[in-house]
Amino acid sequence: MRLIIYTGKGGTGKTVTSSSTAIALAENNHHTLLISSDPAHTLGDAFMMPDIGYEPRQVIPNLEVLQVDPVVEMNKQYSTILSYAASILSSKGIDETLAYEIAMLPGMTQLFSLLKIEEVVRIKAFDALVLDMPASGEALRYLYFPKLIGSIGRKLTGLAGMFGSFAKIFQPLSKIPLPSQGVLKSEGEFLDRLDFLSEIIRNQEITSIRLVINPDTFSIENAKRALMSASLYGINVDLAIINKIMPPGSPDQYYAEWANFQKRKVEEAKANFYPLPLTEIGLYNTELRGVEMLRKNAKFMFRDTDPFEIFYRGKAFTFISNNSTLQMKVKVPFSEKDDFDVERYGDQLTIKVKNPIGYLVNIIPLPTATIGMKLVKAKLEGDELAVFFQRNA
Repeated sequence: MRLIIYTGKGGTGKTVTSSSTAIALAENNHHTLLISSDPAHTLGDAFMMPDIGYEPRQVIPNLEVLQVDPVVEMNKQYSTILSYAASILSSKGIDETLAYEIAMLPGMTQLFSLLKIEEVVRIKAFDALVLDMPASGEALRYLYFPKLIGSIGRKLTGLAGMFGSFAKIFQPLSKIPLPSQGVLKSEGEFLDRLDFLSEIIRNQEITSIRLVINPDTFSIENAKRALMSASLYGINVDLAIINKIMPPGSPDQYYAEWANFQKRKVEEAKANFYPLPLTEIGLYNTELRGVEMLRKNAKFMFRDTDPFEIFYRGKAFTFISNNSTLQMKVKVPFSEKDDFDVERYGDQLTIKVKNPIGYLVNIIPLPTATIGMKLVKAKLEGDELAVFFQRNA
């Protein structure tokens, strides 16, 4: 099975790109499910089918679509855990309604949306699964969340188990309710599902993230952070799609300047996302809505290739940590030792690359681990730039 996850800044065209990909997969004879967890219910707008809901619905042969509601998913499957967490808060005098809101930890709605993937994979009913992630700078963290929560939960013998042990000791004083067997069983099943989901997401033969970008600074920087996060978490990114590129040659000066600006940004993106393949999609003169327009867009995106393929295997960034040092390796599109200059500004690394008309600048977001470290040196090793950081004494 293939899992393809689209992520990017809001407004870049993730839903259209996801929908076009799903159509192309279906027409290449892959039984496909397209899932969106976007609260704006944009799948209905894309396919011009306002009644797309929480059960799979066929759009064309081999393609079904589904709109996930994470709150519905959680209440349907894990209401016992939520109710127990809320009861602990209520026992301390917190209003019951507020207790339920607090019990919904940050990222939980995203996490329960991702659990829909685990459910679909287990039933083995589809060849391909396409996920349209909602716009969020934190979206990629939730893709690693299952591994983090699962490992912590196991070490603590489960969250409910932890609360239960605490409650048994302090119940006479604290009046914290004990977890029932139903809560403990539900929590154990929850951790099992997280483990399985983590294995799916980190399996590079199954899962690929694809970045959706517009030719502007904000979109490119957002996608670079996503690429670095995916590299840190061991999730494969196999394609970048740059959308809404204005055609050149407009007689109107305003549009001509915009087209020239976007042309520079496309060239910048090619260098910034090296060695990922990058697909360029022009700006259409109409809205991309309905199956026919989405099919047309899919042909521009993939030409004669099958989107089921893995277009790239590897990491744009790799990290090697050793006590007080951290080495970061960056894939770079140049090979001369005198072609570049590296400087650090706060939580970003700036690489200036010489070219015939001046400098091409690539600003790379640094991982949190480099806080409190200083940049020591950088050297070129083949097509990788090795950057060394050392913790301050």
